[in-house]
Amino acid sequence: MEALQFLGEGFRVAMQWENLLFAFFGVLIGTAVGVLPGIGPMSGVALLIPITATLTSGLDPQSAAASSIILLAGVYYGAMYGGSTTSILLNTPGESSSVVTALDGYQMARQGRAGPALSIAAIGSFVAGIVALLGLTLLAEPLSELALSFGPPEYFSLMLLGLCAVSGLAGKSITKALIMTVIGLLLATIGMDTVSGVSRFTYDFAYLYSGIEFLTVAVGLFALGEVFRTIIDKDHDDGSIMKVGRILPTKQDMKDSTKPIIRGSLLGFFIGVLPGAGATLASFFSYITEKKVSKNPGQFGKGAIAGVAAPESANNAASGGAMIPLLTMGIPGSGTTAILMGALIMYNVQPGPLLFDDHPEVAWGLIASMFIGNVMLLVLNMPLVKVFAKVIQTPAKYLLPIIIAISIFGVYAVQFNTFDLVLLIACGVLGYLLSKHDYPVAPLVLALVLGPMIENNMRRALTSSNGDFTVFVTSPISLLFLLFGLLWILIPLILKWTGRKVIVNEEE
Repeated sequence: MEALQFLGEGFRVAMQWENLLFAFFGVLIGTAVGVLPGIGPMSGVALLIPITATLTSGLDPQSAAASSIILLAGVYYGAMYGGSTTSILLNTPGESSSVVTALDGYQMARQGRAGPALSIAAIGSFVAGIVALLGLTLLAEPLSELALSFGPPEYFSLMLLGLCAVSGLAGKSITKALIMTVIGLLLATIGMDTVSGVSRFTYDFAYLYSGIEFLTVAVGLFALGEVFRTIIDKDHDDGSIMKVGRILPTKQDMKDSTKPIIRGSLLGFFIGVLPGAGATLASFFSYITEKKVSKNPGQFGKGAIAGVAAPESANNAASGGAMIPLLTMGIPGSGTTAILMGALIMYNVQPGPLLFDDHPEVAWGLIASMFIGNVMLLVLNMPLVKVFAKVIQTPAKYLLPIIIAISIFGVYAVQFNTFDLVLLIACGVLGYLLSKHDYPVAPLVLALVLGPMIENNMRRALTSSNGDFTVFVTSPISLLFLLFGLLWILIPLILKWTGRKVIVNEEE
């Protein structure tokens, strides 16, 4: 009950006219930031910190801190939604957590169902925002204690479970998915070793010292790969317009999406609580989970609406969950929350156990503003679904140059070098060849994201245990994750083997 009273006080802060204005501009800018590949929530929040300092210069320190963090948080979860728009319409992920949305969202758009895909993304994001709000209010303290119990061995095993789970994105062949996973892990090792400072697989090429940029690979494989496929396979009607069809989801769409939205919201929130896990892992896990529980798993990758609803709900819920370790322990769970933490410290507000006692106006005002911001996102984006959906009606001869321009701008805006543009084109060609031969690209992308985290946590665990590998099985949580990962790979193989045996016996 005490938490609900504090939340009511937070709504009083968030409903002040200047904070409503800040929340509105935050989600509006965040949506735009999410749409453009390469900018992402981290860059968007960082760019706006100096602007918030100027806008709040006339307010008292507490109010200035509350207003600024409300605007910056709005950019954060607004970007989480905005990234889905280009993923669905153009197969161009706006940021890493939108990669999974492209798998089914773009197929829905090609089938003339861009409207329902965008609508479900907006509805799922809103529901996830509500789940995150309730979780922040009721579970902040117990969940932060649980997250503290996770050490390097637990994180290593969790990430390994994530890699084992990519067999769920395998398409027709688990072997091909595992090959792509290994390639992703190999690419993740390129660059400077953060511990020893030794360069690995750089061949004295200066541009490789910072590693392979995730965004370049993802946009190349998905967006440019689709462009090359369309051009080379002539998979378009010259000058014709693709029909968009119905804008709002049907009753069947809502029925098919309800459970995935709820599951994705809950799973995304709990993964978001874990520092370092992030929205990308949450969206992958939720997609894989839906494919596992679905009665028609073969529909995934071909335009299943659950494949849009679950990951979009998960990445938005994860952004709310990531606020728990930030606010209660002063531990940023992602790059964006690290920047939010820096903004709070700039206003002399120290995140951590004493935040809710020392600065309740800031803490509860931020939590309440997340609900208001999500309502604003729904009100803003549902009427715009029709406008967004019209994009897919553009003839290919106009649409393809737009996709290429967005991809090049997004990559160059982050890296500022021509090497990444060459790499972008190379990844585009590779993406076309891989899809042509039914090699799934999603496992490569996930491995590229998780690779550095897996390596860092393994090294930290081995350092603390003096090189003893049993540290990964002596921890009950770590052992549980490893067993789940092993079963995730073995069970489909056993079922496949026994299935073949049954067929042979029947033939005999």
